[in-house]
Amino acid sequence: MTRPRFPLALTASAAALALALCSCASSGEPSAGSDGGTARVDGGTQRMTLSATNPRPRTALKKGGTLQWAVDRLPTQFNPLHVDGAEPATTAVMKALLPSFWHSDAGGTQTPNKAFLLGAVSGTEGGRQTVTWTLNPKAHWSDGTPITWRDLAATWRALNGTDPEYRTASAAGFDRVESVTRGKDDFQAVMVFRTRFSEWQSMFNNAADTPLLPAQYAGTAEQFNTGWADRIPATAGPFRPAGIDRATGAVTLEADPGWWGEKPLLDRIVFRAMDPGAMADAFARGSVDYFDIGPDAAAYRRAAAVDNGEIRKAGGPNVRALVLNGRSPQLTDAAVRRAVLRAIDRESIARTGLKGLDWVYTPMNNHFLVPGQNGYRDNSAGLSQYDVDAADAELDKAGWDRPGFGMRSKDGKPLTLRLVVPDTGQVAAAESTQVLEMLALAGIQVTVQKVPNTDFLSRYVNRHDFDLTLLDIAGTPFPATSLASTFQQGAGGNVSQVGSEALDAAIADAASGETAKEGYEAINRADEQAWQVAGLIPLYQRPAIYAARRTVANLGAPGLSDPVYEDIGFQK
Repeated sequence: MTRPRFPLALTASAAALALALCSCASSGEPSAGSDGGTARVDGGTQRMTLSATNPRPRTALKKGGTLQWAVDRLPTQFNPLHVDGAEPATTAVMKALLPSFWHSDAGGTQTPNKAFLLGAVSGTEGGRQTVTWTLNPKAHWSDGTPITWRDLAATWRALNGTDPEYRTASAAGFDRVESVTRGKDDFQAVMVFRTRFSEWQSMFNNAADTPLLPAQYAGTAEQFNTGWADRIPATAGPFRPAGIDRATGAVTLEADPGWWGEKPLLDRIVFRAMDPGAMADAFARGSVDYFDIGPDAAAYRRAAAVDNGEIRKAGGPNVRALVLNGRSPQLTDAAVRRAVLRAIDRESIARTGLKGLDWVYTPMNNHFLVPGQNGYRDNSAGLSQYDVDAADAELDKAGWDRPGFGMRSKDGKPLTLRLVVPDTGQVAAAESTQVLEMLALAGIQVTVQKVPNTDFLSRYVNRHDFDLTLLDIAGTPFPATSLASTFQQGAGGNVSQVGSEALDAAIADAASGETAKEGYEAINRADEQAWQVAGLIPLYQRPAIYAARRTVANLGAPGLSDPVYEDIGFQK
């Protein structure tokens, strides 16, 4: 699905920072159905695929058919820009239904999606960065209302962080914008930035999980927060909703006859919610055509044995992480969080998580860049090293007593942490047991709370109802924007709730870099600070591993690309 390069005015740092993410390291040879090229690890011979989607031209695919796509939960919040909607099931559904101004290829290069965006130019006027967006006048919402500059302005106002009533996942980039006004007509928007933003192409972009919302359902906090709860009020895409069935756990989409772009090849896409542990069996029975295997080795083996199926595997900026809630009473002290970090044997956890997935472990010693990626370096100042003695010394210094090498306490209160994990999935169960045993060696007691998979994100993670949790952190082609939503103080996606002024400043610098070198230096300064605040512990690079019917085309392990839903189909 690689798209031709579009000759728009692109700042050097935006291009370099986005393209740099294609240089990720991996192990093993390209998997079946690979595409998008390979990247070599510096000084070595290991190679990886940038994406594995079985790319096929539209002419080679059938017209019609239904794709059964398994997701881990039935969304309750269909606004992907809301903090409760910023999760894989919601984004998978809504990317087929909401405008994305860009297509991202496997290396992270952005080209305009002409169905919505005829062109975009970034320049400088009056000493300020100005982006002029020229929209396709044929584009319209499902009620027939044209898509205009007003929708861009409303989405910006919702995401710019000035109104705390909007429960947004991230304000990254939008918080730098001073104004969005009408251009030469309703189909042109002029965006003026108060401070430079090198990753402006992440705006209104599905690859960055920031699609455009209609002004009608983003114009007030009430509309933004509740207008999408358990419903999809408006769409503008190749598909439209055909039903949400909570009894069977299915969201059905159908080809939208009012779509003005390339006609969808599929008649329908059915998103079926089920426990991740049940997906491989459903794939084997033929009731699911595509699902995310993740780190589940048993599901990997089961899916690999299906005659008409295949494994599609690629590297990418995705990280398995242990998250510490810095506002939990026992973890407000950064010294205690750093002690937890030193007491975790990350290599042991990684080998467990990657076992059976044909993926060689490489130490993950950077929060934002994966091993082999341009700019990657270890900024941990020794904190990345497993050292129980150092953890003990840190806790002693912080006043947590440990008489007789038992469990620690302070002022009569034990150092007990609650690790919340979903009740499905063998990997989370194994990892939680390891964390419990490792922290016990440092005198930290851990209780494991298993919660329903359907509630894990919305009721626990997003509500910060945990001391520790295990998460997959997915990256995008825009490293500075991604790290802002996860690590910036006050960002909705910062589930650890910790940060620092120095970390925020480095994040801001990364998004403002004039050159790739400046951007990488700022990202690495941010990484230095992330180790010190110790809110998120990177465990290992998580490979993108999916199972798909062999005949399913233009869908799989995407790397930095994003599915073009109208091009997904079955081979003839």
